[in-house]
Amino acid sequence: MQLNQKISSIYLRLAVGLSYLWEVADRLGLFGPNGHAHVGWGDWKHFIAYAKQVMSFLPDGIINPLATIATIGEGGFGLLLILGLFTRMAAIGSGILSLCFAIAMAISFGVESPLGYSVFTLSAASFLLAGMSQYSWSLDKWFASRIVNKKLTAYQSLQTN
Repeated sequence: MQLNQKISSIYLRLAVGLSYLWEVADRLGLFGPNGHAHVGWGDWKHFIAYAKQVMSFLPDGIINPLATIATIGEGGFGLLLILGLFTRMAAIGSGILSLCFAIAMAISFGVESPLGYSVFTLSAASFLLAGMSQYSWSLDKWFASRIVNKKLTAYQSLQTN
């Protein structure tokens, strides 16, 4: 893998992963209450009000469960991408989740909303990351090298006996 691909892989993992964790932290109130500078929601109640707007075309009873599932997904995908663990699966999940969000935004607010907030870009970046052949400086690569090293050591032991 070339150096520019290694750097791109790490940059994509961190950019997507940190974006997700940032949004989860905001909706859990970790950056302060609603109304403070640089705070989007500030708490779950304000996030759910926004989720109801985004998913206005769905029955009201399923919005809270979907918002909860999305938040768990964002937190999980964010953490996995930053660590580089199950990277390909996390990137695919991230791409699907953000594509669903972009489509919901487009239905409820018009296509300019997901374009303006770069949600389609997030989805495309996730799918691009999923298509990479290797993930440098990741737990995936570290675990793979440990397994290969164990197999090589075992093979060399058999050859010397």
